[in-house]
Amino acid sequence: MKIFIDDVPVYLVPMEQTIDREHYDLIIDASKEKVRFDELIDDVLIRKADISLIMDFYNFQCQDNNKRLDSLTFKVHNYDEVVKAFKKEFKIVKAAGGIVTKSNKILFIYRLKKWDLPKGKLEKKEDFEVAAVREVEEECNVKVILGKHICKTWHTYTRNGKNHLKKTMWYKMSLLSDSKMKPQKSEGIEKLIWVGKDEMRAVLLKTYRSIRYVMKKFHEHEESLV
Repeated sequence: MKIFIDDVPVYLVPMEQTIDREHYDLIIDASKEKVRFDELIDDVLIRKADISLIMDFYNFQCQDNNKRLDSLTFKVHNYDEVVKAFKKEFKIVKAAGGIVTKSNKILFIYRLKKWDLPKGKLEKKEDFEVAAVREVEEECNVKVILGKHICKTWHTYTRNGKNHLKKTMWYKMSLLSDSKMKPQKSEGIEKLIWVGKDEMRAVLLKTYRSIRYVMKKFHEHEESLV
């Protein structure tokens, strides 16, 4: 399971899963040494972790916000039980969004001083596909056609003192019409832009890691069709 905690990618993986140790700058055995979250930097692997340690990191990151950490991987025994226990600590929120294409350009929104992709929460009894189209069309005032599912993201946030874990399903979408395109100001969206290949790097430098992950999966999907 991959979760973005304060926009840091955190991986929960079974102890028996083989991983490339060369990927990590620091490897810690949690059964033998105390983990100091404020000392973590770059890509870190923590072996023999448990749900208590994972939640300790979550609470630390919410308060201290370690900007030096690029990624954190927890290897755990009883993987399914740990994932279930982690989810129980949060209110689960379901959402859906889209990567809208127009020729070779992609639609981005600007909100909370970051470039983002249009998305939003599911309404009662709504499925992900319907919500994805509805949210894109509402936030951008465009018309789209739903395409293939691209990926799923999990990210945490705190609201009104409660911990939330948002599950977002992402879909490719094709534009039908943008003749009346405008940002949904009531949702805090300030502007909309179509981003081509030449401008993409500059936009991705000013977005979230979770959105860069979505874009990576989108490009992987597109390359597999060639």
